[in-house]
Amino acid sequence: MNNKIKFLQHIKKIGISFDQFNKDANIRAIDPIELAKDELQQKLHDFTKLNQRRTARILKSYKAGNEIKEAVSKISKNQTWLITTEDWCGDSAQNIPYLLRMTESNPHIEFNVIYRDTHLDIIDKYLTNDGRAIPIIIGFDDKGDELFQWGPRPEIAKQLVKDLKEAGYSKEEFNEKLHLWYGKDRGKTLGNEFVELLKE
Repeated sequence: MNNKIKFLQHIKKIGISFDQFNKDANIRAIDPIELAKDELQQKLHDFTKLNQRRTARILKSYKAGNEIKEAVSKISKNQTWLITTEDWCGDSAQNIPYLLRMTESNPHIEFNVIYRDTHLDIIDKYLTNDGRAIPIIIGFDDKGDELFQWGPRPEIAKQLVKDLKEAGYSKEEFNEKLHLWYGKDRGKTLGNEFVELLKE
């Protein structure tokens, strides 16, 4: 058995479905006792609560457009999409629920969600500018060959954050503008990028 197959089997073993990830995050969001051990943990807990509201809104309201549905429908062989994330990650909450809705009609696509901080050996294979940015999404075929890699946010959003940082905006300030962009975009840019990825 080659290393690619072994890696694919490994992520299938340690990964969970998006549904399980979402259920676990909902539990953590309403249970501050476990998470709020210090100021950082309290902030992460607050982010998780906010992200679960974002996720619920997207799952309830979003319907995939014809172009992305057509691109997804052309996938006729099994694929595993590895999603490395954490439930406190705002970029994850603004992207992964859209991807679920875009792909859920095709049984050949399987989401395997893993927690970054539990599996650093995985994220360290897919660093962004030497950092452990999330979410990172990698598609594999059933032989373990990589089909695509995406993350941690759409290209327009990457440029927006880069420009705001260079202009001297604080993390809180650029995050506010970033999420305003997400709210206006409503998954359109993400869908367009995945149409191109799936064509390739």
